[in-house]
Amino acid sequence: MVSLTTPICDFNAEAIDFHLPGIDGQDWTLQNAKGENGLLVMFICNHCPYVKAIHRRLVDDTRILRDEYGIGSIAIMSNDPNEYEEDSFENMKKVAEIWDFPFPYVIDETQETAKAYGAVCTPDFFGYNKDLKLQYRGRLDESRKETAPEGVRRDLLEAMKLIARTGQGPLEQIPSMGCSIKWKE
Repeated sequence: MVSLTTPICDFNAEAIDFHLPGIDGQDWTLQNAKGENGLLVMFICNHCPYVKAIHRRLVDDTRILRDEYGIGSIAIMSNDPNEYEEDSFENMKKVAEIWDFPFPYVIDETQETAKAYGAVCTPDFFGYNKDLKLQYRGRLDESRKETAPEGVRRDLLEAMKLIARTGQGPLEQIPSMGCSIKWKE
């Protein structure tokens, strides 16, 4: 398992459209995933310990962003499931049900969406304002392979709340860290 950190935020980069199948049987795009005040695009998977460590907070924070701040969220699984069975479409359904994901969970079978976004690890977060301009590329919080203690700063939540209110993300952002995306040969 290779641990990587995300690059710094390329402020105002335009969100790249996608058309990906969700575990709910629906096809998802930027337009049907975004909220009135923005969109959080997340690259996650099922097997990564960095993602497992943040499940509860990810669910709680995306629900707050949706319900209180008008920010939509979508989770994209781009790993090669042939390399990690735990990342299969069927297992995506199971994980989403166990954690009651309040966002669409979609598969990027060709990995073209992850490549277009420049995603490097799981989790990798891209926070967009209502004009779908990038304003955040940082971590959820201090969690790594273990969940951070209660009371730590919720970097992603605070950044997305700021984006919902002002359209601008924080100038200082701490990169996300996680497992490398498992690219196909």
